[in-house]
Amino acid sequence: MDKFNNYNFHYSLSGNNNQQTILFLHGFTGSSQDFSSVISLLSKKYCCLAVDLPGHGGTKKVIGDESCYNMPNTAQALIQLLDDLQIDKCLLLGYSMGGRLALYMTLHFPERFEKVVLESASPGLKTEKERSRRLEADLQLAQKLENSNIKDFLLNWYDRPLFKSLKNSPQFDKLIETRLANNPLELAKSLRNMGTGNQPSLWEKLAQNQIPILLLAGADDDKFITINTEMASLCPAATLEIVPKAGHNIHFENIDTFVAVVRQFYD
Repeated sequence: MDKFNNYNFHYSLSGNNNQQTILFLHGFTGSSQDFSSVISLLSKKYCCLAVDLPGHGGTKKVIGDESCYNMPNTAQALIQLLDDLQIDKCLLLGYSMGGRLALYMTLHFPERFEKVVLESASPGLKTEKERSRRLEADLQLAQKLENSNIKDFLLNWYDRPLFKSLKNSPQFDKLIETRLANNPLELAKSLRNMGTGNQPSLWEKLAQNQIPILLLAGADDDKFITINTEMASLCPAATLEIVPKAGHNIHFENIDTFVAVVRQFYD
């Protein structure tokens, strides 16, 4: 646990301290524990730093308003965490919401990252109209989260087409159980501030990126195959790999292929 400014980050640091560090950023409703199986397969070769993002897991806001949950402030706080841990440069891996944050950090702090894996991520929405519409939807969803049973919310959240293949996994019930530990009021703050509707668009910055990026999309995730195909066309330093037998949550649905692809890219 590291406490500075408005943040009290809960994180795990494991693996080989003499090797490169991978910073893991999880998705919405998740926590650093989401990567525990991945880390167990990578920790012999890497030092693995998995952080609970604001509103999730054991990370609680200390002081300040809800702006502590937004992308620019969270990114700056994570850079401070790296400084505190004396990690000057590292590898980066982000999933979904964590992938959007990872892309933001790559574009704004390029000197801190050697290679970046973005799993089922996007640069946000292109137009003000799209962002405004999505923000309104995010605010309504956050209100539901505050006023409903968290298990009911999670079941509804994962009932969307995006997670169709994930719901068919025999481990789906276990995934729901781990997410029940989150605080719904904190998740609502994250959704309002870190949701796609409130995220600054990063599309126009992709061309200037020079950090090697591996874009991963599941073969059953048509929406993010389309998004990531366009990202790859705009960003010369990015390559796209479609992972078979997986939808949106690749590291959960096809962990062996996920780890093999990530290891090959980082090596």
